[in-house]
Amino acid sequence: MIEYIGVAHVHSLFSDGTGEVPEIAKYAEESNLDFILLTDHNTLRALHEGYEKWYGKTLCLIGCEINDKENRNHYLAFGINEAYSTRMPAKEYVRKVKEAGGIGFIAHPHEKRNHMKEHPPYPWVDWSIEDFDGIEIWNHMSEWMENLTEQNKYNSFLHPLRSITSPPEETLKLWDELNLKRKVVGIGGVDAHAHKQNLFGFFEVEIFPYKVLFKSIHNHVLLPSPPVKGNSKQKIAKSKAAIYEALAYGRSFIANDYHANSKGFQFFVKSGKKKFSMGDYLDFSEKISLYVSLPVPSADIRIVCNGDVIATIQSHKAELEVKKPGVYRVEVYYFNKAWIFSNHIRVGI
Repeated sequence: MIEYIGVAHVHSLFSDGTGEVPEIAKYAEESNLDFILLTDHNTLRALHEGYEKWYGKTLCLIGCEINDKENRNHYLAFGINEAYSTRMPAKEYVRKVKEAGGIGFIAHPHEKRNHMKEHPPYPWVDWSIEDFDGIEIWNHMSEWMENLTEQNKYNSFLHPLRSITSPPEETLKLWDELNLKRKVVGIGGVDAHAHKQNLFGFFEVEIFPYKVLFKSIHNHVLLPSPPVKGNSKQKIAKSKAAIYEALAYGRSFIANDYHANSKGFQFFVKSGKKKFSMGDYLDFSEKISLYVSLPVPSADIRIVCNGDVIATIQSHKAELEVKKPGVYRVEVYYFNKAWIFSNHIRVGI
């Protein structure tokens, strides 16, 4: 498998971001990202105007973030050719994305904010819907804004990357519960806007420049072969299909690479001579072993089964006998900081 690294949930001038698409892609390339997923609000203008392409070594893929008329139920949709009306209920646009052959992820599902009236939260509220492919388990901007209180606002502004800690426990709990019923993929999002704020009436600062956020929450997808570079329609389509397929399948993990470079992380199980990776399913048997390998000398590896931590190992690797059916995933904490969150491997369930 080829490990390919990118960021999701990025906004440009086509909605409420401040950067032009080529400029954003340039920052992504400078940040050594292989791809970015642009998701402007309720528009695919960037797609229709030809901005979906390679910019140097970085592929810019274009989806959109859809919401309902109450500005809730935000949905990151990819692989579609039209942005659906905000007059639609969430159930309808989630269904339409699926019918169009696209994929979709619930954005910042448990967003909460009570101290910023000018920036209200945008949570997901319609949990009767079942057609979504996954959920955004970690959103950088959401967590940062929720933690932006009078007590810590100066520290948060000075250290925007250090001030986020981990995905919401509520979201991780729900993610595990949903996976007991069916596969629900987890992704991470930076929610980059590069907002500009005027201070003291004459001094303008950019809050969270793209290049800063591009150092934090990454999606690492595993591809069977390298993407095809080149800006012909056929080559772009082939590379796009490979990345979207990996994301939809869950052949990926989320990492806050600000803490350390997580490239090379491995999580798989073996049953006999067969090897199964993230997103895979296998039948339960008496001889299944779970393996974790890290690209650092040591970290806190936590094995999670059906939402419960069943083992904690302080090392650069872990091996565990799988004793019961369940959905298994891995969390890794590096110097007590949340670092890596794998997608699930399903064993007999």
